[in-house]
Amino acid sequence: MQRYQMYINGQFSDASSGKWFDSYNPYTGDVWGQVAQGNADDVHRAVTAAHTAFTTGPWPQFTASQRGALLRTLGDLIARDARKLAEYEVRDNGKLIAEMAAQLRYLPQWYYYYGGLADKVQGTVIPLDKKGYFNFTRNEPRGVVAAISPWNSPLLLSSWKIAPALAAGCTVVLKPSEFTSASSLEFVKLVAEAGFPPGVVNVVTGFGSEVGAPLIEHPLVRMVAFTGSDTTGRAINELAARHFKHVSLELGGKSANIVFADANLDDAVNGAVSGIFAATGQTCIAGSRLLLQDSIHDQFVEKLTALARTARMGDPMSLDTQVGPITTRPQYEKVLRYIDIARQDGAELLVGGAPATRPECGNGWFIEPTIFSGVKNTMRIAQEEVFGPILSIIRFTDEDDAVQIANDSRFGLGAGVWTSDIGRAFRMSERIQAGTVWVNTYRALSYMSPFGGYKDSGLGRENGIDAIREYLQVKSVWINTGAASANPFTMR
Repeated sequence: MQRYQMYINGQFSDASSGKWFDSYNPYTGDVWGQVAQGNADDVHRAVTAAHTAFTTGPWPQFTASQRGALLRTLGDLIARDARKLAEYEVRDNGKLIAEMAAQLRYLPQWYYYYGGLADKVQGTVIPLDKKGYFNFTRNEPRGVVAAISPWNSPLLLSSWKIAPALAAGCTVVLKPSEFTSASSLEFVKLVAEAGFPPGVVNVVTGFGSEVGAPLIEHPLVRMVAFTGSDTTGRAINELAARHFKHVSLELGGKSANIVFADANLDDAVNGAVSGIFAATGQTCIAGSRLLLQDSIHDQFVEKLTALARTARMGDPMSLDTQVGPITTRPQYEKVLRYIDIARQDGAELLVGGAPATRPECGNGWFIEPTIFSGVKNTMRIAQEEVFGPILSIIRFTDEDDAVQIANDSRFGLGAGVWTSDIGRAFRMSERIQAGTVWVNTYRALSYMSPFGGYKDSGLGRENGIDAIREYLQVKSVWINTGAASANPFTMR
């Protein structure tokens, strides 16, 4: 049994309440750790520390190049401890060690990239239409950032916020999911080792109502960066708007994975499986709506169901496992409810549709990879984010039909298109209302490429150059170089 304190102003400390909450291993269903249960008092301590670090002390005196050097050092430390951090993530959220180890080996690139970008964000000199004035712009950090991360990929998705925020010169208070706090508290040890001054990065653990809401509403927080459900994102946006805080919201998805008759079907089958069953479907970009052109529907479904039935389930620490457990007990129960909803609405169950009872799944929260056919796009299973290993198959006739179905969703995070027609690839990527469109691939991500959603899938962008701009505000500076005094009662 491990106990995790929160991290405030460079020190680990208990919650002011003295309370703790349990952290469960999804593979065994057992408690493996306890985490400090914070409240508004702890939030105030953390935000005050972050604000003090932002306004006084060494951090605001650092040049952008010095900030970048610290970020690159942090990247080196993550690379050194990647395997250990991956194991903490697997124990806490049940994702496969094969995926999490690769993810953690890749994670340093975010810190290298934004470390290099820190001193390359430049202002501009504006050629004014007025004589006697010099005008230029400055990019300045927003201040204290509240970063709120989800339970499905805690370190990756928190780093999408922390790396650009620190590169911009902001300070951070991180609130990890109450279901997966351990890896963030292990990670923050590396932040201290890298040499970041106290208060620059803080971690407050606890529940949304006790920590999340006070953090968002705190008057010294100037930006909120959140990844999670659209329901929570909407509530965060409303809270932040009351105080005119800038927000970056990466929310849910109901992504369409579209297969045309001219596609390489074997590649597309692999892409469909990767899109929904990788990470046990617990990813915002899950290709949970599979759109199949009429002429290949039956052939594709036969190939797809045959492959889905071979999925190996079990211990996520085993490199042989392909589908792991659902991360939380409430999510496990939610996924099972949606299976019942799909049946009641008339969808035809082809594969799965029940808890996994295989011996290798033990007492964990496992659900068999599940495929429904005969799904209409109006069904709840096609319109609502499930966040689990459930695939809905929908027929379409032609490009126009596919676009209409794909865009008939309040979400717009991602989409896949499988075709050998390059013209169709460009047409579809233009017409689909989604922040990312993959053509003949799925679930590819990079620190260099912007990521975010249309419609209810969020606001703002993470990754790439676009992300650092979220953490900066533009100041316009006017200097009179000799313009004659004008009438003081008129605009210059």
